[in-house]
Amino acid sequence: MRVLAAMSGGVDSAVAAARAVDAGHDVTGVHLALAKNPQSFRSGARGCCSREDAHDARRAADVLGTPFYVWDLSDRFAADVVADFVAEYAAGRTPNPCLRCNERIKFAAVLDRALALGFDAVCTGHYARLERIGRTVELHRAVDGEKDQSYVLGVLTQAQLQHSMFPLGTSVKSDVRAEARRRGLAVAEKPDSHDICFIADGDTAGFLTRQLGRRAGNIVDRTGRKVGEHSGTHQFTVGQRRGLHLGVPAGDGQPRYVLDISPVTNTVTVGPRDALTVRSIRAISPTWTQVRTDGCWSGAVQLRAHGSALPATVHIDDHLEVVLESPACGVAPGQAVVLYDGTRVVGSATIAATAA
Repeated sequence: MRVLAAMSGGVDSAVAAARAVDAGHDVTGVHLALAKNPQSFRSGARGCCSREDAHDARRAADVLGTPFYVWDLSDRFAADVVADFVAEYAAGRTPNPCLRCNERIKFAAVLDRALALGFDAVCTGHYARLERIGRTVELHRAVDGEKDQSYVLGVLTQAQLQHSMFPLGTSVKSDVRAEARRRGLAVAEKPDSHDICFIADGDTAGFLTRQLGRRAGNIVDRTGRKVGEHSGTHQFTVGQRRGLHLGVPAGDGQPRYVLDISPVTNTVTVGPRDALTVRSIRAISPTWTQVRTDGCWSGAVQLRAHGSALPATVHIDDHLEVVLESPACGVAPGQAVVLYDGTRVVGSATIAATAA
């Protein structure tokens, strides 16, 4: 097969590309230039979109002996990931930009272009497994539970999975690094990227303030009593405890958490931790990795990229009504709920509302 290997400049994508070469595929490496000013993106251990990452990807391709190109997708990334991230926070929701990048950049823009150029598949360094059952491709959790990335791949459709390759799904991270050393890849010891690649200093609240400006408002408790002030609702997310700077202490002396964010009234509501628990979730815009599931479905759901799967019953129509067997805490609108049948990903949707 002709395979396009997306090479971020990290150890995972380099080893994934190497394994595709070993499997006998005709591999071409591509690095995605996602920033108009790469120096504004994080570098070193904290990012995946810097000039040094492009250089590291090129050196890995040289070792593998594969052709290598850089694709400028900065306009698409700015519109589909960065602007979406800002708009979601402005609306009081908490998005996952990595999930959005997979959905709209790596497995939409990149895959579409790859297929148009005659490639058969896109190969990435994601930790997830693909299993072929007849003509169907199933997406499963990776063997390495700590590195599993099936949650952020839950937005992929069957058509996209048919043209995807995840060679690292059966490996643990320590083995991947050891393999990179054996292959002579300079990125073998390169630290993993963390946080949000397009926020150079890691200050999400500061980044959003620069984009959205300041708009002073009140922080209130559940009775509506003012307990503090803020300079923008975009600086908060449901479940947040740090950085509230409340002027009125809680009557019971217990810490308070963000319970609700209302950009319309420009208020942030805080309260005790037990007020964060939810059992019911309404999610919209579902995507199915195989065929659409209808009616009542029972399995497990994951609510965060690094969270645990929770047993649930899901009532499926044009949206999802998720009923958890045990309550979850701090579930924020804008996050994704991903459905699992054992290790198999069934589909995903965007959380719109929660209830106790």
